[in-house]
Amino acid sequence: MPAAARLRSVVLDCPEPRDLARFYAGVAGGTPEEQDPDWVVLQVPGGPRLAFQRAQGYRPPQWPRADQDSQQFHLDFDAGSTWEEVDAAEEKVLALGARVLDREDDEKKDFRVYADPAGHPFCLCRIEHP
Repeated sequence: MPAAARLRSVVLDCPEPRDLARFYAGVAGGTPEEQDPDWVVLQVPGGPRLAFQRAQGYRPPQWPRADQDSQQFHLDFDAGSTWEEVDAAEEKVLALGARVLDREDDEKKDFRVYADPAGHPFCLCRIEHP
């Protein structure tokens, strides 16, 4: 099926766009470009463009409370094919300001769930590469 349009950006609402863009640059690479104080763009190398916009009165989603406050979306990151690589990625994202949301049965699920500094959930995934 032919596309109607091309995906330009994934946009995240947040209280501080510059800070959240820096966080994701530390996770996925790239250099944040501030368009204005309320809009910052990050072109992830080899990946999508992430944009961060200031939202007055921002409330982060609650994990896991989809019945009251849906997470709406989350980002999945390929953290490597071994748990050692995922552990190393976890150490880095925690140092950048992430917090753990769910590590129960992570070896059965092949992913771990975290919150970024603004409270958006994201996952570090163990992906077996052929």
